[in-house]
Amino acid sequence: MKLHRIYAMVLRFMLLFRRSYDRISDVFYWPTIDLLLWGLTSQFFRSFTPGADKILVMIITGILFWIIAWRAQYEISVNLLEDLWNENFINIFVSPIRFSEWVSSFIVIGILKGIISLSFAAGMAFLLYKVHIFNYGFYLLPFLFSLLLTGWWVGFFVGGLILRFGTKVQTFAWTLVMVMSPFAAIYYPVSILPNWAQFVAKFVPPSYIFEGARSILYEGKFDSINLFYSFGLNIIYLILGYIFLKRSFAKIMNKGMVHLY
Repeated sequence: MKLHRIYAMVLRFMLLFRRSYDRISDVFYWPTIDLLLWGLTSQFFRSFTPGADKILVMIITGILFWIIAWRAQYEISVNLLEDLWNENFINIFVSPIRFSEWVSSFIVIGILKGIISLSFAAGMAFLLYKVHIFNYGFYLLPFLFSLLLTGWWVGFFVGGLILRFGTKVQTFAWTLVMVMSPFAAIYYPVSILPNWAQFVAKFVPPSYIFEGARSILYEGKFDSINLFYSFGLNIIYLILGYIFLKRSFAKIMNKGMVHLY
């Protein structure tokens, strides 16, 4: 892998970001709307439950944490789609860029935009509700990193589906990660889910992160085994997702790219 090629791809995406109101709104608009809607709703419920400040903190920090997973997945799948929409896919791969460099650029741009979006949303959360994400202390970084891994493997699977079936399945770029969110138990404990959904949640890495976050918030302690399960599942899915994406890419190299458009 050549770093200058990855840098060139990242620079291309950043220049597109600066000139695209759609991309700018994705980073700033939707986190703001989520914070306003869920934050005001939490404050309303808190008015009926004295001492329920932790509910507000859990919901707001849940929104902030989920930004990382959503942003990481979105940048992989939507940037791939961007090249298909603009019929630029062939142009990229007649250049010397390699598959691994192409994928790495998605990962880097996802990290950069995730930091921008999370920083903005965290500032908004503090200004509006006096809530900050540093309540979780040392565990904040591994929590965020685990959610970043989740976004990557979901993005790989979505990218693989798009390469195999073309733009007719492009809706997965916006919807697939949200299908997982009820089982991730972002705003509520896994225990309130139906039995079948609790079983599914065991295989959803973010569920262990959000359960751990609630444990810190309500009990002041964290069972590190949750972090172990989350990272373990994420690594397995990440390897499988990358293999699926790479095989999908190899398949279109053999069949031709015409069917993608």
